[in-house]
Amino acid sequence: MVSFRAGPSVFRDQGKLSFDYLPEKMVHREKQIQRMFSLLRPIVEASASSNAFLYGPVGTGKTHSAKRFCLDFRKYAGDHDRALDFYLVNCRQRMGDDAVLLALVRHFDPHFPDRGFSVAEKLETLRRHLEKYKLHFIVILDEVDALLKKSGADLIYAFARIAEETTAAKGNISMILISQRPNALEYMDPAALSTFRRTSVIEFPRYDREELHDIVGDRVDLAMHRGTVGTEIVGMIADLAAEFGDARYGIELLEKAGMLADEEASDEVTPEHVRGAKAHVHPTHVEERLAQLDVPKKLVLLAIARRIRKKAHITMGEAEESYELVCEEFREKPRAHTQLWKYVRELDALGLIDTKLSGEGVVGKTTLISLPEIPAKILCDNIERGLKKR
Repeated sequence: MVSFRAGPSVFRDQGKLSFDYLPEKMVHREKQIQRMFSLLRPIVEASASSNAFLYGPVGTGKTHSAKRFCLDFRKYAGDHDRALDFYLVNCRQRMGDDAVLLALVRHFDPHFPDRGFSVAEKLETLRRHLEKYKLHFIVILDEVDALLKKSGADLIYAFARIAEETTAAKGNISMILISQRPNALEYMDPAALSTFRRTSVIEFPRYDREELHDIVGDRVDLAMHRGTVGTEIVGMIADLAAEFGDARYGIELLEKAGMLADEEASDEVTPEHVRGAKAHVHPTHVEERLAQLDVPKKLVLLAIARRIRKKAHITMGEAEESYELVCEEFREKPRAHTQLWKYVRELDALGLIDTKLSGEGVVGKTTLISLPEIPAKILCDNIERGLKKR
């Protein structure tokens, strides 16, 4: 039997560093949360449906701020004798109208079957639950551009119709849409877009170095034993995270540095532990996102990443040429153009690439492909490593 060494740890409560942990107070997001309250207070004060659109880069607190707001707003509604609930669906993990609706219906009925009901029937089931509980329901659609690209705005329009046609006595529905892209709403048609006025938009900018210092320091107080993480270490992590303005990255660096300290039975986190953490943690969570892809999609993404290294974007034709070379290298049969185009659309919906039609300066209309977040070199290294392990 293996003997485990259970010595002292630098962590007091490591769970306070997990992605799922929701702080009581969102440091440096008070302004955005107050803005959400201003937009959505008619739900409680006038029994009216209200919507908000939150946008900003990865790690800027959009999802956690929406959840924190809804938890506090539910209590505020209860204090005013209004029944209010909310549920968050990640639209990249639940792709399409059907999967999103199933998640919402199961919030009320965990045993609702995943087959045998149309989208319209699921919508009607959701409406009946709201009537039954006389409930105002806030639907949070995270990474909503994945839904809009895959299915269009039909579901959002359907929710808006429910809000228009339902009286307060029968319950109602409001929406908080979240995206990294400020232009995500452009995927909506005018009917759905009319539910989101320009005044409903809330920006979550990247955190600056001082803000990240406060956020990391706050998590040190919550998660680490006193004296194990000095101000020098907090500053070092804030400096690294400031390159991306990403609080999630800073918190992950803190956790990994703490784990390396524990592995060495060190009684404090040192600069060398932070350097070691930086080698393990990447701000865009590459491995986790690539794990969602099967081999054919990985080959397409690798082809794009290789071709795009020194360019802002490439054409669909260039991607296709590179794809054939990659397939030859890894001894895979290339897929036909139609299937390749489908893979490109799916990678776009997952946020791993961006596609748009060419405008001025390009002869004819072609699809231009770019990389929105993850550097091409990091994509290439990760995909190649995974493909060689097969």
